[in-house]
This record gives sequence, structure tokens and C-alpha cells, in this order.
Amino acid sequence: MKILNIIPFILLISLVACNKEADAKKDGKEAMQAMNMMETISISKTNPEVKLKLAGELKPYEHTALFAKVNSYVKSIKVDIGDKVTAGQVLVVLEAPEIVSQIANAKAKVQAQEAVYLSTKATYDRMIKADETKGAVAKDALDQIKARKLADESQLQAARSAYNELRNINDYLVIKAPFSGTITNRNVDLGAYVGPMSKDPLLVVENNQKLRLNLSVPEANTSFINNGDTIKFYVRSKPQEMHMALVSRKSGSLDEKLRSEKIEADFINKNNVLKPYMVAETVIKLQNNVATFFIPKMALVESGMGLYVIKVENGKTKNIPVTKGRLMDDKVEVFGELNQGDHILKMASEEIVEGTTVPNNKSVKK
Repeated sequence: MKILNIIPFILLISLVACNKEADAKKDGKEAMQAMNMMETISISKTNPEVKLKLAGELKPYEHTALFAKVNSYVKSIKVDIGDKVTAGQVLVVLEAPEIVSQIANAKAKVQAQEAVYLSTKATYDRMIKADETKGAVAKDALDQIKARKLADESQLQAARSAYNELRNINDYLVIKAPFSGTITNRNVDLGAYVGPMSKDPLLVVENNQKLRLNLSVPEANTSFINNGDTIKFYVRSKPQEMHMALVSRKSGSLDEKLRSEKIEADFINKNNVLKPYMVAETVIKLQNNVATFFIPKMALVESGMGLYVIKVENGKTKNIPVTKGRLMDDKVEVFGELNQGDHILKMASEEIVEGTTVPNNKSVKK
């Protein structure tokens, strides 16, 4: 019976000992974490080549939607989707009978007005010749014929202007290719009624021999990309093939929503290996002219108070405001009042109050 009473007592002692050992381990772990939170690193300037990966879009170098400029009917269509065309080639012929009739009437008015003007001018010329003999022509008669000549000349010019305007409209009935390219869309058939108010274009012409690679480069990286730089990229349908494009245009302004600059790079599309509106995955090399500070991402604090790193100065923490630059793997470029050899916390947190004492520990050089 005595042995049975001792067993529970022994178990109780063992349980208490285990709990004390677990608490000791927990306290040691928390102490270790606190030490890690205060681990510092020494920073130094470097100038690595940073690779920026961006998704872009390929667009035709030239793209034009062709509409009818006057109300008319489609008389003939000489091309279809996929056809190659050259600049100035006739693509669509339209028909507008009322315009043809108006042109004929305007032309007849010009001819009639020319006859009137020529008759008046002949009379005017004769009277001017006769006026060379003093007193042969009355001054009032000469003034009247001169005014009549000027009036008939003005009416002739107005008739010619009306005729030329209608004739220009008639030229709109023949639609030609504005540049050499490919027909990529067609929305009408023979006999269709079309006009300037139509929502869909008759045809779409694209120059796909040269493509524009459109990119939106974040503000922090715009200064590293210049006209003449080359950009490597691949399309998602053929990730194994790399292509090169030449930076040709920069917008010079940032998008107010994305805070990025639009950049275009030209790609010579030999044998039409790529198609417009493909998504391109680009790799852009960013190299600075001077060395800068790159720190671990964990050392940068992003809070409502802004961006800052925690510098250790005289054994205490001090928040140093910085701005963020390029990103490289697990590091980030920062700019602020930092000097070569400064010590900062490796694992910064906004929970660390400025002025906190930092225990002595070995710094890792970065």
C-alpha cells in the first residue's frame, strides 16, 4: 500500500520537472529571437548589374482603320483578310450616284460661268482699248464694265471652288492603302451601305514588318534606360526563343496612376516570326554610373511614417528616412543619409522604438 502511495508523488515531481525544462527552452528561444532582431550589418556601396523583368505588349508599327468618308454603297472590294498591300493600292471602290450628279451640275455651272466671264472680259478689253482715244468712252461706262468684270470673275472662282470640293469628295469613293502592310480585318461586303457614322471600319491595315514593344517602366528605373539600349524578350507562346528590340522612344512623362514611363522599343519582324498584341516577357539590364547602397529587404521598414532603415549609433537605434531604388533578388537599393561602414539592423521593424539600446553583437558586412 505504501508503494502505491509513492508512485503518484513521483509522477507529480516528473511532470513539474518537465514543465520547468519546457519553460526554460521557451525563455531561451525568446531570448535568441530578441538577439536576432537586434543583429546588425555593416553596409558598403556596390554597383551591381540589376536585371529588371517586365511584361510588355507587341503592337504593329503602323495601324490604321479605314472608314467611308461619305454616305455610299460598296461597289467593289479588291482585298481580303491576310492580303499584302502596298502604299497607294486601291482597296475599296464606293459608289454614290447623287455625288456624281452633283459633280456634273457643278461642272456645267463652271463652264457656263466661264462663258459669261469671257464675254464680259472681251467687252472690258475693247473699252479699255477704245479709251486710249481721249473722249471715246465715257468714264461711267468704263467703271460699270470694270465692276461687272470683277463680279463675273468672282462668280467663276466660286463655281470652280464648289466644283473642286465635290470632286475631292468624289475622290473619297476610292479608298487606297495609306502604307504597305497586311489587311488584318474586313467588316463589309459588296452592296453594303456605309458612311462616316459607321462604328466598324471597312478594313484595317497593319504594318507588321516592324513591331513596337510597349513597356511601362517604374519611376525608380526610368533613368537607367536610354534610347539606343537593347532589350531582350521572349513571347509566352515560344519561351525558348529570345529576341532583341532597340529602345527608340521614351514618353518623357509618368503615368499619373501607375507612376511609370511609357517606353517603346522597335523590333524588326523578319519572316513575321511574331504577331502583334503578343505578350512579351522582357529582361532589362540596369547599370548605374556610381556605386550605391543595397541592403536586405528585411532591413527596410515600410510604414505609415514612410520608408526608413534603423541605424545603430552609439549603441542606440536611429531611424534614417530613405527612398527605394532598384530591386535585386532579396536586396533593395536605398538612398538616404547613410555612409560607408554604417551599421543598421538586419531585421528592422516599426515595433522597434527609436532610441532602443542595442546589445553588442557581431555585425555582418554587406
